[in-house]
Amino acid sequence: MHRPRLFSTATLFALGAIFLWGTLAPLGVLLQHVPPFLLTGLGLLVGSLIALPLSGGSLSSMQVPVRTLVLGVYGLFGFHFLLFIALRHAPPVQANLVNYLWPLGIVLMAPLFLPGMRLRVLHVAAALLGFAGAALAIVGGSGQGMQGGFAWGYLPALASAFVWASYSLLTRRVPPFPSAAIGLFGLASGLLSLLCHVALEPSVALSTTDWTLIAAMGLGPLGAAFYLWDAALKRGDARQIGVLSFLTPLLSTLALLWVRQEAPSPSVVLAAAMIIGAAILGSRAKA
Repeated sequence: MHRPRLFSTATLFALGAIFLWGTLAPLGVLLQHVPPFLLTGLGLLVGSLIALPLSGGSLSSMQVPVRTLVLGVYGLFGFHFLLFIALRHAPPVQANLVNYLWPLGIVLMAPLFLPGMRLRVLHVAAALLGFAGAALAIVGGSGQGMQGGFAWGYLPALASAFVWASYSLLTRRVPPFPSAAIGLFGLASGLLSLLCHVALEPSVALSTTDWTLIAAMGLGPLGAAFYLWDAALKRGDARQIGVLSFLTPLLSTLALLWVRQEAPSPSVVLAAAMIIGAAILGSRAKA
């Protein structure tokens, strides 16, 4: 007797990307002495190399129309550029929280970007519950609490969330392209990031340990995660994938606690329950 699979292929790809993005924060802590644009540029260049085995070593299979390439650079470079500006000009906890509006944006903007897609009450409820859980994970797990007042850096944080949500949805509106083309997006975005480093940041010397950690970041959260994310969006429901994405800040917080050898607080445990509940709720929503 045939039994339905617990997880679809799209869900597994999405969870793979989310897990890898969850390792970005602890790797970033270990590399916090490296200027952010240099770190991102090198990481994206390393990640672009993953496209070579995916394309069978053929560069022609990575070629895409100009508008598709522009969309890819808009997503990968635009997201990180705006996020780094936000983190420099707003309290990091709040800026990170505003940035994590992108999963909510994917869910709520799906009908605007994808024809024939409608929002159900369960989609909206799951998205709001997931964002509440993400907020609790970030604030409760940071140990910094919330700082009052307004900082203009919240605006680029909000813009970065919009960029990633819209990029994720717009990849379904351009002519189909192989996931190997993500390597071209990463290559162009990495070079732009390095240009920003030259123009805006001081030069630094990197140790052997730094290069090893940068390679791990490039192969994981700044590399394979983007290919898995693209594969998930090509195969699954963007609304349900958006709800699943709220696991990212939770996993990131748990990874940071593990690196610091700290136990999760009650608020982080509650956040986990809320996000898992949101994922289950979103998975039950009908198309």
